[in-house]
Amino acid sequence: MRSKWKRWAGEYGLFLLTAICLISIWQWVVEAGMVPSFILPAPTAIGESLVNNREILLGEHLPATFLEVLIGFGLSLIGGLLLGVSMHFSKILEKVLYPFLIISQTIPMIAISPIFIMWFGYTIWSKVAVTILVAFFPIVVSTYDGLKAGGSEYRELLLTMGAGRWTIFKKVQVPMALPSIMSGLKMAVVYCVVGATIGEWLGASEGLGYFSRRMSSNLQSDSVFAAIFLLSLMGIVLFLLISLLEKKLIKNKIR
Repeated sequence: MRSKWKRWAGEYGLFLLTAICLISIWQWVVEAGMVPSFILPAPTAIGESLVNNREILLGEHLPATFLEVLIGFGLSLIGGLLLGVSMHFSKILEKVLYPFLIISQTIPMIAISPIFIMWFGYTIWSKVAVTILVAFFPIVVSTYDGLKAGGSEYRELLLTMGAGRWTIFKKVQVPMALPSIMSGLKMAVVYCVVGATIGEWLGASEGLGYFSRRMSSNLQSDSVFAAIFLLSLMGIVLFLLISLLEKKLIKNKIR
């Protein structure tokens, strides 16, 4: 336990020390009146808002946003992996679909979100659609690039030994592509939080994005920052969960 604690402190101690210093300076700047509290609330005011609004934030808005992120990420994961693998096996699909994937990322989210609202209304699916649009691309590209780049030497060796394409794919290309795929998943899960928030800002009746928009219109900046804190915390937790899954998968593949 002591060695683990020392290793953890060595990796994150400097970050935590810097964060504590920045938060202390932030608190001092606001208390000294250098910045109006309605523009930048003090960390203690944000904490008070979290406590005072904990029932509605944790009981209603956080679960709503988390559900949108979960559904959007799940659908993006299934579709992105399938499309990335399909593009790897089919050059025709690659030539047809890859340009469309790039074009999809040039569309501003603010511009297309109202279209999703017209299609799906103010239901959860308008937010999920925005989430899928931002999360789908990194999963497809990381899967395709990882499979394309991984294990060319091992592939040639197995070909000389008479291995088929499926065997090479399963034994060489998938294990070699795992780091790239997991990197795409870590980016995608964070983008899902951003996409859900954008969708809620433009049209929703619940969720942390909706709550922060409503509070900003009332100039309650402490509540806005409280919602932002929960959104950031959600993204960090999901990112860490994917990172833990990555370590476990890669360790199993090495074994």
